[in-house]
Amino acid sequence: MPTLIAVAHGTRSPHGQAQIRDLVARVAARRPGLDVRLTYVDVQEPKVADVVPLVGDAVVVPLLLSAGYHVRVDIAEAVAARPIPVTRTLGPDDALLDSMIRRLPRGADAVVLAAAGSSDPAWRADIDDLAAKLGAHVGYVAGHDPKVADVVAGLRKSGAKKIAIASYLLADGLFYRKLHQAGADWVTPPLCLDPITTDLVLSRYESALLTTAESRL
Repeated sequence: MPTLIAVAHGTRSPHGQAQIRDLVARVAARRPGLDVRLTYVDVQEPKVADVVPLVGDAVVVPLLLSAGYHVRVDIAEAVAARPIPVTRTLGPDDALLDSMIRRLPRGADAVVLAAAGSSDPAWRADIDDLAAKLGAHVGYVAGHDPKVADVVAGLRKSGAKKIAIASYLLADGLFYRKLHQAGADWVTPPLCLDPITTDLVLSRYESALLTTAESRL
């Protein structure tokens, strides 16, 4: 069975680090005997590029919510010398949308979909599409306007009494903590805490195995 190389972004937050480790541990517990390796593209070690040469058959599963720079550059370079399949990222996915919806409070006057921010137009288009499905306003934590806090402030001025932030962030960290300082009444938990995320990781892995098997027929 090919090794599952899970690739997270990395964070300096001890809580965020523990949440990602727990996610990967849940994946491993669901598939006894499967070799699951946790790697990173930034901040933490080991880097994915250092682990790939150490394993035989493998599937890389990015624990990321968009196919941005880290997928196109860091992960692509890590597997460039070997024919290792790389699955699509965990998001966008309707399962994550359902997760946010289930965790929003009832009776909210307005919802803000909060994402990390990116200069990638395709990534922002995905966020706009997700917000439309959620019936939410879009706010970014960093890197792009409008900022979450500004969106919340604008909604307050428009008369919204109960504002919820739907966090499109995988784990705790600097960005997630900023959401709790944005002036909203509610912030949904990091997505990695939902068991559906465990299902998504395994689904990505198994889909890659199926695709590889079909290509050999």
